[in-house]
Amino acid sequence: MLLKTKFALPALLWCSLGLASADVVQLKDQAAVTGKILAEKPDSIVVDVGYTVLVVPRSVVARISRIAEAPPPAAAASNLPVNVNAPQFYYSETRPAATRDVRDLVKQIGEAVVQVRTPGGLGSGFFINADGYLITNFHVIEGETEISVEVYHQTDGQLDRETYKQVKIVAINKFHDLALLHIEDKNAPRFKFVTLGSADALTVGDSVFAIGSPMGLERTVTEGILSTKTRELEGELYLQTTAQINPGNSGGPLFNLAGDVVGVTNMKIIFGEGLGFAIPAELVKNFLDHRDAFAYSTDNPNNPYRYLDPPSRTRQVPVKK
Repeated sequence: MLLKTKFALPALLWCSLGLASADVVQLKDQAAVTGKILAEKPDSIVVDVGYTVLVVPRSVVARISRIAEAPPPAAAASNLPVNVNAPQFYYSETRPAATRDVRDLVKQIGEAVVQVRTPGGLGSGFFINADGYLITNFHVIEGETEISVEVYHQTDGQLDRETYKQVKIVAINKFHDLALLHIEDKNAPRFKFVTLGSADALTVGDSVFAIGSPMGLERTVTEGILSTKTRELEGELYLQTTAQINPGNSGGPLFNLAGDVVGVTNMKIIFGEGLGFAIPAELVKNFLDHRDAFAYSTDNPNNPYRYLDPPSRTRQVPVKK
C-alpha cells in the first residue's frame, strides 16, 4: 500500500524465463511424460506436451526432472536458497520446502526487501536478482518520474542504509498493479535477492509473513495465515491474509515459511483489521516472463503498449465511363 496523504478508493486501500527445454515427469510404471510443467498442485501436475495439456495425478508420479541452465554465480553469492534449475533473470521454487522459523528467515532474506520512495509517497519492493532488478506495485510509481530505492546492507552485523537514485522503470502492468524497476547507479553492489515461490502450492490456513514499510516504519515484519487463495476483487483474484498490511507495505513481499515469495502485498480493507491482500506469485512470474510485452515507454508512460487509431472507412469513388 502506497503511503500518501489521500486515497482514491472508498472501501479498498492500495498497499503502496528462459524456461527449460523440457521437463520430465517420471511415472511409477516406468513411463514418462516430457513437456513443460505449467503448474504443480497438491494432487496433480499440469504438463504442456506441445499438442495438448495433460493433468498427471500425483499418485502415479515417481519423480520430476527439470532440464535447464544452471544459475549464474550471483545466485551463490546471494546466500539464499534457490532452485538450481531456475531461470537466470529470476529464481523460482515450486517444490515444497522445509519450513523454518520466521526470525531466522528475516535475518536471511530481510536485506532483499527495500523501500521505494517518490515525491508523492513511499512503498516497498524486493530484489529478484543480484543485478538490481526489483518488483514493486504500479501504483507506488504511477505518474512519478523521480524514484529512489533505499536498501539496507548488512555489514559486520550492522545494517547500513544506502539510497540509490538512478532507478529506471523497466516494465509496468497497471491492470495487475506490478512494476519492474532497475537500479542503475554506478558502483552499485551485487544485491541480495529472494526466490519466487508458488501461491498455488499454498493451503488455506498456512502461515505467511510480510516485510515492508507500513506508515514509513521500514523493515516491519507482520505474521498471519492465508485466509483464502481466491478472493475476487474488481475482477482479479487475490490472496487474502491476516498478516497486517498498511499504507507503505505496497509492493512488498508476502512469504511462506520456506522464505519464498508467494505474493506481492498491495491493498487492504480500510474498515477492518486482518484483511490484507496480495497479488499471487504466479501473476508476478507471468509479468516477468513477458516483461518485453509490458516494457515501459517514456512516450506512453501510463501504459506499456500503444493503441492504434481505427482504420477509416474506405470511400467509394464512382468510376466514370
